[in-house]
Amino acid sequence: MTSATSLFSPVEADLALLTDNLKKLVGARHKILYAAAEHLFGAGGKRIRPAIVLLLARATLPDQGITSRHRRLAEITEMIHTASLVHDDVVDESATRRGVPTVHSLFDNRVAVLAGDFLFAQSSWYLANLDNLEVVKLLSRVIMDLAEGEIRQGLKHFDTTLSIEDYLEKSYYKTATLIANSAKAVGVLSEVSTATADNLYQFGRSLGLAYQVVDDILDFTGSSEVLGKPAGSDLRSGNLTAPALYAIEEVPYLKTLIEREFSEPEDFEQAIELIHASQGISRSRQLATDHVHHAIACLSELPPSDSRQALEDISEYVLRRLK
Repeated sequence: MTSATSLFSPVEADLALLTDNLKKLVGARHKILYAAAEHLFGAGGKRIRPAIVLLLARATLPDQGITSRHRRLAEITEMIHTASLVHDDVVDESATRRGVPTVHSLFDNRVAVLAGDFLFAQSSWYLANLDNLEVVKLLSRVIMDLAEGEIRQGLKHFDTTLSIEDYLEKSYYKTATLIANSAKAVGVLSEVSTATADNLYQFGRSLGLAYQVVDDILDFTGSSEVLGKPAGSDLRSGNLTAPALYAIEEVPYLKTLIEREFSEPEDFEQAIELIHASQGISRSRQLATDHVHHAIACLSELPPSDSRQALEDISEYVLRRLK
């Protein structure tokens, strides 16, 4: 299967520069935080979010090069994303992420929390220095949304009354808000029309939601080695995602297993079997497909270019992760 990073060829050199700049932006004043940042930015992540920002910058300004403000926006986007992951790993007590040790497992919780706070603060500083109030508002909203999503998830563990609409709203806060608002911010910096900027926001929103739904399907269908965490870990912790929510509509007994928090022997294994036997996974796949199709449609007003094609390919890649 094609890897995500192979789709970034129009901005491959830009992403290499981004990784170097991220380490410089953090600075070396605080040795332990710099060590944490070196670990994070050298961990070989896919860099999907900044790649989308850079590709959109090229797609909205096809006759110009990427501006320094677009580059800084891509760096800010990755800093915000990384900060949120550091905090998430502390909350979830995760020892590894995608097979790489987490900051709190390498150092300790105190350093991890401080590292996440430091990255949020750094991103806010560089955001303010873009001197564009609309972009500041868009990305500041993201930081608020990320916290909101984590709180909502924490308050809804084992809650079988959660609807698909509630799930998508939480998924927006946790995953799609950063892609959606950074995509719109690209449009603002490129001085596109209001309608085009809104289309870029909708592109990011739909792509982000599709990405999250696919992640949640893989939690049931992927191997622990591929996932970098035990399969079914979301369900076991009481985080109900699309496959489980759709299955509950079809198999009411699943609610009983979840509401008693898998307290009886073999409850969890039975719940997994019921979800696989239901239409939960196939309906979730269709939900992700619909969002990917909408994301691609939102790009239709951009002029044809290698960058626009790469954005369409990335959208389709999200679904290919399921194959």
